[in-house]
Amino acid sequence: MTVQELNGYAPLVVVAALTLIAVWAVVWIVRYAMADPMMRASIRQAVRVRRTWKRLAPMAGLSVTDKTPTALAAFSTAEGKTPKPRVLIPALKVQPDRFGIVARANCLPKVSLEEFQKAAPYLADAWRCERVSVLPDGPGQVIIRGVRVDPLTTRTEHVPTGAVPKKAAVWDLGVDEYAQPVAVDLSQVPGVTVAGLPGYGKTSLINRLICDWAPSPAVQFVGFDGKVSKAHEGDYADLVKRMFAFVGDDLEEANGELNRLVELRRARSSSIRSVLGVKSMWEVGPSEKWPLVVAVMDEVHTYFRDYKGNDPKTKKLAALAAENARLVEDLVKKGRSVGILVILATQKSTGDAIPTFIRDVCPIGLSFAQKTAEAAVAALGEDIRNWDDANPINLQNPAYVGVASMSHQSRPGFTRIRTPYVADADAARIAEDTAHLTRNPMDLLIAHTGLSLSKADDVSVLFGDEPNAA
Repeated sequence: MTVQELNGYAPLVVVAALTLIAVWAVVWIVRYAMADPMMRASIRQAVRVRRTWKRLAPMAGLSVTDKTPTALAAFSTAEGKTPKPRVLIPALKVQPDRFGIVARANCLPKVSLEEFQKAAPYLADAWRCERVSVLPDGPGQVIIRGVRVDPLTTRTEHVPTGAVPKKAAVWDLGVDEYAQPVAVDLSQVPGVTVAGLPGYGKTSLINRLICDWAPSPAVQFVGFDGKVSKAHEGDYADLVKRMFAFVGDDLEEANGELNRLVELRRARSSSIRSVLGVKSMWEVGPSEKWPLVVAVMDEVHTYFRDYKGNDPKTKKLAALAAENARLVEDLVKKGRSVGILVILATQKSTGDAIPTFIRDVCPIGLSFAQKTAEAAVAALGEDIRNWDDANPINLQNPAYVGVASMSHQSRPGFTRIRTPYVADADAARIAEDTAHLTRNPMDLLIAHTGLSLSKADDVSVLFGDEPNAA
């Protein structure tokens, strides 16, 4: 091809390049115009981060000098002169979101994960972020999360979709202090404790779990609310339609329901191999015929209270409370393999509220704001004393209503989580739409085993020698 022919194509190349630039500009402008104010601020922030990166990186210690010349530099350098060393800077790809930016960078020799983490405070200042975190993102890669707006003080609301969960027993909790989604897998988990001062988000947290799991016929709920007397009262009134049983603060009624749950646990333990063909329900997962049973016990200290006195009424209450503790211990220690999960919520999960022989076998604990170090340690363990930022005694500010601390399964230390608010109207809608899925798990078991509890021989089959239920 001659030079004249190349010159003939030049205008076409220029027009094509200008067209691509124009299309890119239109897309960017439309995206910016359609974004909400928070997203627009993040887009501007992302542009600034990209523009200043090559200047900022060397100042933050995120560059390396390469003294070995390239072939081109060696060829083009005059004889007798040393080629100028190159300064290598990690490539950075930046994406905005509502809370800030997410950047991915490649590592270089002497510029690895550790150097990026040391530079995080400098990056936070330069990028005008509340905080910056750096985590590995595969071999030779890091992911940098910068939040411009503190997710922990930004109120959020969750609107349940009514869709069946894609994965069983995954509890979506909210977002962490870097606005990253936080979920916890409750499969193989026998018990969860939730503590915190009144009005700081315990009930809304549990409401979300019920609303998100209610569309699945493979989950059934039973409710215990120690601060109300009747089902139509209190925070769970809108969700009772999706519960196969519900009791209030009456210790005798609670004792009766707990006994029925233990009977269910024993029946499942005795029949699991014949019905499911496995020793643990989690080998096959919950199903409509063998659902995960979630026992929600709010203000659980009501059922375990240590009554003092010698009059007959007090003695009866004390005996019921002791029996309730024994029954819950049975469910927590033996119910995991047969698909029973107990969620215990109280203001202060000290030993007088949740007996330690129950609390200490619950592997997952969350705590909203607490007033005392004793309560924080009871909820999260002794190690919380070493994590001052995440200590729930620092969450008493009204801005932190809905914020909880927990030790997450996949993260070191403790994580602070902003849990969203679930409106009563949305909870009522989900309960109404899914009420037809409510089944008593014992009835399902009897239907699928062909047994009748009214017959003595069938009872002996169901409640004969129990296998070990881990």
